[in-house]
Amino acid sequence: MIQFVGPQHEAPLPGPATRVVDLAGRLLTPGLVECHTHLVFGGDRAGEYAERAAGIPYREIAQRGGGIATTVRATRAASLESLIEQAHPRLRRLLAQGVTTAEVKSGYGLDHATELRILEAVQALDAAQPIDLVGTYLGAHVVPPEHRDHRARYVREVIEHTLPAVAERGLARFCDVFVEDTAFSLEEAEAILAAGVAHGLRPKVHADQLDEGGGAELAARLGAVSADHLEHISDAGIAALAQAGTVAVLLPGAALFLGQDARAPARRLIEAGVPVALSTDCNPGT
Repeated sequence: MIQFVGPQHEAPLPGPATRVVDLAGRLLTPGLVECHTHLVFGGDRAGEYAERAAGIPYREIAQRGGGIATTVRATRAASLESLIEQAHPRLRRLLAQGVTTAEVKSGYGLDHATELRILEAVQALDAAQPIDLVGTYLGAHVVPPEHRDHRARYVREVIEHTLPAVAERGLARFCDVFVEDTAFSLEEAEAILAAGVAHGLRPKVHADQLDEGGGAELAARLGAVSADHLEHISDAGIAALAQAGTVAVLLPGAALFLGQDARAPARRLIEAGVPVALSTDCNPGT
């Protein structure tokens, strides 16, 4: 039965409790969850952008002391107040784009005090603005320069010193490790993530970003919440994620900004039954 014909603004309301809200052309949408960010850091890496644009691989930049190490130096020099101040504009931009929950990793301190300071900044930012923030401890981002010749000592520091402090103070819900030949081995990652689980932190893995290194299989075996990046994931890695139900977090913007030809095989992951999420990888390098 036709009940009304005419302009939409003249149509009768369905009932007395109906309320009309004029959004003036804006869009009402569910809040987005940003599940992989590194948005608390000091300084920037604008100087490296031209090098990457010229085709210099990220691995080469990192090996000569750039990349993550550049941000580590700036972050170590930043106060808690400075880290909070620098992060606010990034959070405002996320909010303007519809993000209402965001995961935020540490990983640009790579020493006990600075890693805790980053996560303290995340906690303070969570209380100071509308986006719900969830902390992730990423002390195993790369081996810091001062530990390059005795990396086992740094792994012990992460496991025995910083991880317990993060858990005791409730600064994070997750523990993440970057598994790569320029970062941490499978054995080191497994030891760190197992220690995180023992302290109540659920595991995540930066996996197979620059090369196929078994990170996806490790994430699946440990029951990780997610395996992230996956530009070079193997068929065995895809099968392992599907069987474990581990989420594949794809970060296409990172590959684009690093000038990588490889892209995560999204369609193959989906067809294999792997849960897939997208994220920005908001960080100073990409």
